[in-house]
Amino acid sequence: MPKKFRFAVQTSRGRSREEWQEKARKIEDLGFSSLLIPDHFDDQLAPMPAMMAAADATTTLRVGGLVLDNDYKHPLVQAKEAATLDLLSGGRLELGLGAGWMETDYVASGIPYDPPGVRISRFVEGLKIIKGLLSDEPVDFAGKFYTIKNHNGTPKPVQKPVPILIGGGGKRVLSIAGREANIISVNYNLAPGAVNAEVMGTGDEASTREKLGWIRAAAGDRFDEIELSVTVFVSIVTDDRNTVVERMAGGMNTTPDAVLASPHNTIGSVDQIVEALQERRESFGFSYIAFSGDRFEALAPVVKKLAGT
Repeated sequence: MPKKFRFAVQTSRGRSREEWQEKARKIEDLGFSSLLIPDHFDDQLAPMPAMMAAADATTTLRVGGLVLDNDYKHPLVQAKEAATLDLLSGGRLELGLGAGWMETDYVASGIPYDPPGVRISRFVEGLKIIKGLLSDEPVDFAGKFYTIKNHNGTPKPVQKPVPILIGGGGKRVLSIAGREANIISVNYNLAPGAVNAEVMGTGDEASTREKLGWIRAAAGDRFDEIELSVTVFVSIVTDDRNTVVERMAGGMNTTPDAVLASPHNTIGSVDQIVEALQERRESFGFSYIAFSGDRFEALAPVVKKLAGT
């Protein structure tokens, strides 16, 4: 039995409190489930305060990171901020976590850009600590990267448990997600540290099926409990899909069929997009769709047709 559709907007820019909160209210009013914020050092709002401001302006809208970089905050700090946000939002946090990937963030901040294996190993430790501190029990942990000494995380979150979203596109991270996450956001494989042709090639249909296989193998019996999510980076509502897709295919050095088959694209009329998302849920299991950017008003008719079905 497929999970019911729900939808998020991944957005991160606001020039004022009023603009940001009005955006959050509009996203809620249009029927989206969540507002999700990336975690980078370029021109965007800082995720945690932006989430809190969005939650303050709304009543049902869930807020979360897509995703928060483990390397930017000590896991004890991250857990405390997450619990506080969940408490003050009335239990509306989706705690999105990842191992970090964008090299320019590390260069700008001076944070060491360790090899992927090191960053992922550190993420594994951070994830264990965060989950422990969000529980009711004190945490004692001694690892290679972190040490926690008999600390009981406070405040306690409203949600028990706080849903953990893990995003990634490589085998090791998605396997960790299969074992640990409530929600898994299947992404491009961002190991190169920047978006390039190599990365874009990992978002096709065949790569997506391979990623889902890694998740299923790691999840075992809990696979059916996991909510599978995908971020749609190109969302274009148009009555001339063929022209748009052919132009995109030429720019990406691929075929129109490949553009349409990628779960990271939705292009076409409202009915065509609705049909594509239904087919992807049937084929891949994606029921939680995050539209990246601020074109959410154009996509509202899609949400109206599918949310909760």
